Amino acid sequence: MNRSRLHFYWKDRRFAERFRTGVSLHSHTLFSRERLDLIPRYAMRIPILREAVTHRLRRYRERTGQEVDFGRAWWTPPLPPRQAHDLERTQIEQRLDLEALVSLTDHDSIEAGLQLSVVDPAAPLSVEWTVPFGASFFHLGLHNLPRDSAAGIMARLSELTAQPKPEAVREMLGELDARHDLLIVFNHPLWDEKGIGLEGHRRLFEEFMGWFGRYFHAFELNGWRTWAENRAVMRAAAVHGKPVISGGDRHGLEPNANVNLTNAGCFEEFVEEIRAGISDVLFLPQYRESRTLRTIHTIGDILRDNARHEFGWVRWTDRIFYRCNDGVARNLTELWRNGKEPAVVLSFVKLMALLDNHQVRSALRVALPDREEVAL
Repeated sequence: MNRSRLHFYWKDRRFAERFRTGVSLHSHTLFSRERLDLIPRYAMRIPILREAVTHRLRRYRERTGQEVDFGRAWWTPPLPPRQAHDLERTQIEQRLDLEALVSLTDHDSIEAGLQLSVVDPAAPLSVEWTVPFGASFFHLGLHNLPRDSAAGIMARLSELTAQPKPEAVREMLGELDARHDLLIVFNHPLWDEKGIGLEGHRRLFEEFMGWFGRYFHAFELNGWRTWAENRAVMRAAAVHGKPVISGGDRHGLEPNANVNLTNAGCFEEFVEEIRAGISDVLFLPQYRESRTLRTIHTIGDILRDNARHEFGWVRWTDRIFYRCNDGVARNLTELWRNGKEPAVVLSFVKLMALLDNHQVRSALRVALPDREEVAL
């Protein structure tokens, strides 16, 4: 059986009464390392930010004689595990009036799940695994790893990310697939994240499927990718005989823009349902918002202080890191010991704060043309 159904919150709010549980999949905590070059890359696509970013990069080049080396820097999402879990749980419980299951998937780390298990022993232990392949890489969501052998599995996954060998990756996936309570999701499969070109990425996708596709239980409809891309994913899933599944890919303070609906009472029952080809995906109102506006808001989340941060990472500069010439990674708070951000950075942060103002956001919501038009 392969039966995937899509639901849209703005079309019918009562459909959720037919389900028991909402499932949030694929969201990130401070244990994810995110490449800093993604922020200027996205900002350059937004007219309202492009000029500001270009001007500040030019100022840096004129002052230092060098280009900004974003390859040596990374940022971590603002939320620690418990706050991330509560954000997703609250959306499901309060907006949908359903029980909640939440699977956090940081990049190549299960630390969030390990810490979360202290307050929620039923929370699945999950990860977003990076698999280099050819000229690019793909991401696989591995949900509900076995706790008794998770450390060993993660060591093998890390080794395969560092030294990818298709035969060894296939062997690893075969072992994971053999565990019937574990879910393997092909995350945003058609996103050319590396930037090699859509045609080249599509060729790699088909080759990747040839090697490993038999082990994937579902293709992800991503809460941050365009509707056109998600529709293409649905077509690819149909060709390969896979159901589609939700994946919000949250990095900031906006909860996932899609979730799964189920009558399962625990995550293991949900896994069984998906592996049988049955999936109900719900898109929530934030998915229809302008992607430009959502991106501005998320960048604002990254550059916002958090006085309630569980780990004491109060300032946004505590969560952005740079690998220095001595090979040591230091956060910006340590690098800027005098407590004063460089003027070029401070002006950009002030601009983002202005754009994230409630009244400005309301005006931008009207002015920006790129709302997602969702139609099957």
